[in-house]
Amino acid sequence: MYDILLIFKEYLVLAACIIVSSALFSLNDTPQIRDLRSAAVVVVGYVQDVFSFMPNYFSLREENRVLRERNVSLAAEVSLLRESRLENIRLRNLLQLKQRSPFTYLAAEVVGKNQQPMRNTITLDVGKEDGVKYNMPIVTDAGLVGRVIATGGRYSIGQIMLHKDFRASVQVEGERVDGILYWGGQDYLLVKNIPRTAKVEVGDVIITSNVSTIYPAGIKVGVVSKAERVPGELFYTIHVAPAADFSRLEEVFVVTQSPDSSRLALEQRFK
Repeated sequence: MYDILLIFKEYLVLAACIIVSSALFSLNDTPQIRDLRSAAVVVVGYVQDVFSFMPNYFSLREENRVLRERNVSLAAEVSLLRESRLENIRLRNLLQLKQRSPFTYLAAEVVGKNQQPMRNTITLDVGKEDGVKYNMPIVTDAGLVGRVIATGGRYSIGQIMLHKDFRASVQVEGERVDGILYWGGQDYLLVKNIPRTAKVEVGDVIITSNVSTIYPAGIKVGVVSKAERVPGELFYTIHVAPAADFSRLEEVFVVTQSPDSSRLALEQRFK
């Protein structure tokens, strides 16, 4: 310890002198000392003013943290507003569909999805208590989605068109030629029984037919993406791109109409 004091004795003496001088300077109240104090204050103030443009590291760090938190909060608000705007657009489109259609529609939200291969279904938040019945069609503003295959008190299950058991009677809009629509096994649909004598081209619209006992006529199903004429075959091989985007189903409508029981009974007699 003594060796350390000897090494730094000059610094220790200087520090002691500064402390004593500062004490005497502060306790002395002579006119000369007061003038020196005033001059020192002026100098210190001038130096602070000159270097005031230099940012304080710690205050900037805290300010940046606050700004980052505010930025995250604002980004979340923007995201919520964007989602609300998109939902509003979707609902307005659905309401336009309801206004221009002669059928009665029941609004429903998709609360569940079963995406198992060949068994694609959706769960809706409406059921028997809302008037939903078996085989009622399900649509969006874009077009046909599928049909109700099971109902509970407050929920129901819908079979979408991308299902191995789905069938619908459709026709080529304009040509008015009827065919049977079914799932092609991937993300497209197939139409069979359209004769090669009909004029079918890529881009033609496929709609539900008036011979269907489940689906009202005129609902858009999709657009022809491929129309092949196979040599030796009497019918087209038609690929259809669905009008509805099944990966983004959120709001749908159930068409609250039931098939005419007398018509079904009559047709059943001749099958």
